[in-house]
Formats: sequence, C-alpha cells, structure tokens
Amino acid sequence: MRILLVLAFFLTLAACGRSDDEVGGFTNDWTGNEIRIDALADPKVEGVTCHLTSFDRSFLDRIGKGNWFEDPSNASIACRQTGPIKIGDISLAKSGEEVFNQRQSLVFKKIAVRRVYDEAHDTLVYVVYSRQIVNGSAKMALSTVSLYGQNPVWEKGRPTARN
Repeated sequence: MRILLVLAFFLTLAACGRSDDEVGGFTNDWTGNEIRIDALADPKVEGVTCHLTSFDRSFLDRIGKGNWFEDPSNASIACRQTGPIKIGDISLAKSGEEVFNQRQSLVFKKIAVRRVYDEAHDTLVYVVYSRQIVNGSAKMALSTVSLYGQNPVWEKGRPTARN
C-alpha cells in the first residue's frame, strides 16, 4: 500500500504545472531545474499565439529545499500575430478576461493569463501573473498585439468608442 501512495505522490508531483502545449524546455542549472516554453492559443482570438515561459523544479531541488508540491511563480510572456486575426466574443471590460491558467502547486498557486482590450490604442494586452500572494506584490509580465493596420474580423462587429 505504501508503494502505491508513494507512486501516486510522484505522479501528482510530475503532473503539477505540465501543459499539453509545451513547445520546448531546457535545464538551466546542475540540479536539473528546467525552464519550459508553452504555446498558448487565445480561444477567442484566432491568429494570436502567446509563448509562456515558466520554471519547473527538479527532483534534486525539491529534496534540497523541501516544499515538494509547488513550482515558483516566475513566468514571462510574448504574444504575436501568427495568422489572420478573427476576434470572437471577447470581454471589453477594463478588467478583461482570463484566457488561461496553470496550476503551480497542489493547492493555492496558479499562473494565469488575462487579455484586456485597449480600445483607445486598438491593442490586445496580455498579462501573465501569479495568483499567489507574496508580500503584497504579484509577479507579472506583459505583452501586446497591436491591431493597427491588421484589419481584424470582429465576429460581433468592431466595438464603438466607450464614453
């Protein structure tokens, strides 16, 4: 029975933070810690792909530092036009909407990507951030995709200026 519990523990640990859209990755130190690169397609905006880098702790790092069940919240994002842009029913609210989230621990920590439409500059803004509270500050990164000159197709029509 103990062997099954240990096996279940390691399978759960290995699944934490993994993505089906992994493009690549590489180890960055002698303990085997890895930087992963994932491609994220915005489900409501065709023709935009975001590449997200995140950190995956190695077995040696987990043994040495404890805290078996989580990876750091460090992440970076770059979003680009990768085809003709077709915009679906996106939120035009100032807070935008969540496009993606990925668990970085078994309980509380997640990395999320949020899209906000900057109507004044005709730009899609993508922010990757951690949901873990760390001394009152979140780790985040930002990327933008300008729609200027791209003639995107808006499924529900181009938004009119808000007052």
